[in-house]
Amino acid sequence: MSKIILKAEDLDGFFTQTDKINLSRMDSLYRNALASFNILTATKMDSEQKREKETLIGLYNEMGDLMQELCNNEPSIHVYSFLAPQESRPEASRLIAKLRDYRTEHQEFIYYIQRAYEMLFKLAYGGMPASNKNYLLVKTPVSVPVQNYAVHKINNIDDKIENSVMCVMLRGALLPSMIFSKEIEEYSSRGYVTPFALFKIKRDDSKHENNMEYILDLDRSYFNLEALNDKDLIFADPMNATGGSFVTVVKYVLDKGVKPRSVRFINVISSLKGTFRVVRALENCIVYTLWMDPMLNELAYILPGLGDAGDRINGEDMPEQPRNIIQLIADYGSGIASLYRKQLKEIEDTVLGIH
Repeated sequence: MSKIILKAEDLDGFFTQTDKINLSRMDSLYRNALASFNILTATKMDSEQKREKETLIGLYNEMGDLMQELCNNEPSIHVYSFLAPQESRPEASRLIAKLRDYRTEHQEFIYYIQRAYEMLFKLAYGGMPASNKNYLLVKTPVSVPVQNYAVHKINNIDDKIENSVMCVMLRGALLPSMIFSKEIEEYSSRGYVTPFALFKIKRDDSKHENNMEYILDLDRSYFNLEALNDKDLIFADPMNATGGSFVTVVKYVLDKGVKPRSVRFINVISSLKGTFRVVRALENCIVYTLWMDPMLNELAYILPGLGDAGDRINGEDMPEQPRNIIQLIADYGSGIASLYRKQLKEIEDTVLGIH
């Protein structure tokens, strides 16, 4: 089998000394929060609970201020909860709270992921100046006294979005990529449906954060390198923990001589460390994230995180019978298949080699 492997130590070599100091500061703050978690879990006294909750709120405010300071100094990092108007930030906070909650079940989780990517689309493209105005002429279901039509004036951002290719890191990013492609289709005055490039990549979960390996399986990936050249490559992965999978794929593509016009990495939640790894490892890459989390644990999971986003979107695979992409899409059901039918047709053509 043909595989590309990137090791964690190769990623860490991109950090500056200042990055290491700032990440250490954040780790120290979060370890204080972990101590508060233990007290809140163990104590039954109302007075201790109240005191520890106040301590925890103070720590989270301090961590948030530090993350905002660090990210605002990096022009390639855009965090919705730091950049949105003050009145819009609670919307992101409530949405992330629902995604984190262990009581949020599968269908509701997908609903909030869809909402998250609508907000992320506006973060990535909402501030772009439109080249001109355009009009949508819509035939309505009303035919009395004659067939009715509606005219809607829209901003024309076709030149910003109609050069895009969705690059999917299977399997957790498949549905988020379809959602983001649908947003592009909706904002295109011509109904542009993005091509897809599918990359089968996973990390070796038998390893720890400091010696992790990221494995790109080329035999189970579906893409045309020539079709990526001079394109705007979009990666819509719900979680950016270490940044390793994303960096592995992008470096492979670049090493093969592809010269994209731009690369965008679009996450619902990203760790501070993973975000800085990405922007240090890759030039001309822009990260958009709805929410920033402060730390990774030794197993390379985001803290406080929301669990395995891939499993919560797609359901868990049986180890002895992992699903292929066709089975995965079938499991989405008729509702998803109907809503994203044009995206699924592009994915099907990519897998079958029709493009």
